[in-house]
Amino acid sequence: MAPLTDAKIVVTGATGQVAEPVAKILARHNDVYAAARFQDDEARERLEAAGVTCVKIDLAAGDVAALPADADYVLNFAVAKNGDWPLDLDANAGGVLSLMEHHQSARAFLHCSSTAVYRPAGHQELAESAALGDNHGVWSFLETYSICKIAAEAAARWGARRFALPTTIARLSVPYGDNGGWPAIHLEMMLGGAPIDVHTNTPSVYHPIHVDDIVHTLPALFAAATPEVTTVNWGGSDPVSIEEWCAYLAELTGATAEFNPTEATIESVALDLTRMHEITGRTTVHWQDGMRRMVEALHPELLA
Repeated sequence: MAPLTDAKIVVTGATGQVAEPVAKILARHNDVYAAARFQDDEARERLEAAGVTCVKIDLAAGDVAALPADADYVLNFAVAKNGDWPLDLDANAGGVLSLMEHHQSARAFLHCSSTAVYRPAGHQELAESAALGDNHGVWSFLETYSICKIAAEAAARWGARRFALPTTIARLSVPYGDNGGWPAIHLEMMLGGAPIDVHTNTPSVYHPIHVDDIVHTLPALFAAATPEVTTVNWGGSDPVSIEEWCAYLAELTGATAEFNPTEATIESVALDLTRMHEITGRTTVHWQDGMRRMVEALHPELLA
């Protein structure tokens, strides 16, 4: 589908690793409003320099009134993961409903969920109908994450019906780009000599998706939105394991990848991407090309 152009677009969570570059790319040809608490002044300056209008909101308090109610599209990347159950539920589930009520006249609403909503299932490929569960509860620093993502999906489903708002729930796998992501964290660990946790049920398989493909798939995901809600897995077309991408990063940089097999980490989340491919087609950035670009941006001195 053609890229989004000449549209008024709200992007929430705009200081985050995914939403910031998405907002900047969209702002090249659209009127983009970046919504966040904006406790990071540098992030705000970067967004404004890219032509993005920054708007301070507080989703936990339901304070979204400063956002343009006449937006054509809303991209909800906001996520609260403070480890405080009432606060995180209010911000994630309640925040979705505040946004949907405020933007009920939008052409489409895209709620970015996560494949962290799936109950661990080893190496089974998970379609959108697979069982949900506390995938990330094994990590104490993300103990509210999976449950709040599930709660936010339930809120989005209710809001879509209540406001007749065409909605897509996209369950994001492992996002990355020139500004970082989980593979970049692994690279920093390799450079620092720290072992990387992988589940004992190896290999640890995910679907890393480059930010370029996140933006590339947006028009089709918006077009697929309905008030009955379209739920779709959102990841790179090629499954890749942590072990595999770390080996490739080691090949590029000369760093050494050391692994720590443990049950105290998340398992594979391998996806059935049939529905995504029907809606968006295959992703365009091969994971090796994307990760080489990531290294070029973050550590050009390491490349031969």
